Amino acid sequence: MKRNIKIKPIGIIRTPYKTPKGMPIQGVFRKVVTGTVRLFPEYRSGIKDIKGFSHLILVYYFDRSNKEKLTGKPFIEDKEHGIFAIRSPHRPNHIGISVVRIKKVKGSTITFSEVDMLDGTPLLDIKPYVKYFDSRSKAKSGWIDKHFKKGKVPAKTRLR
Repeated sequence: MKRNIKIKPIGIIRTPYKTPKGMPIQGVFRKVVTGTVRLFPEYRSGIKDIKGFSHLILVYYFDRSNKEKLTGKPFIEDKEHGIFAIRSPHRPNHIGISVVRIKKVKGSTITFSEVDMLDGTPLLDIKPYVKYFDSRSKAKSGWIDKHFKKGKVPAKTRLR
């Protein structure tokens, strides 16, 4: 079944990162940087009761990716992997996700840390991070596991 699916942004993500240079490959590797989600007014009531959560999953559109690839080379390896085994923006639908830590919610603005997206990125959805659903005790991370043996974080994970 091939058909077009229509989606629309619900807000804009504001961050200090104007280009990928200097941005961490995942926000957890630079916890002090903050950003904001600015929801469009018609979606403001959708964040009712969000203040009780510590983290959110932001779903967004990689609007500056102008290519689509089925393989890619992640920052921590020199080997190519399938696009669905990496988090490259050059995916068939250019959809990204990030787990972020809520700092403050005021009106239709959410301030968060653990930023790893570019300034002006279109926000498609917000989901609460729920430790009872989203954390798996025996999860495996495929080819990535070898880079984090014994809790060591590879230097290449820090910045792009």
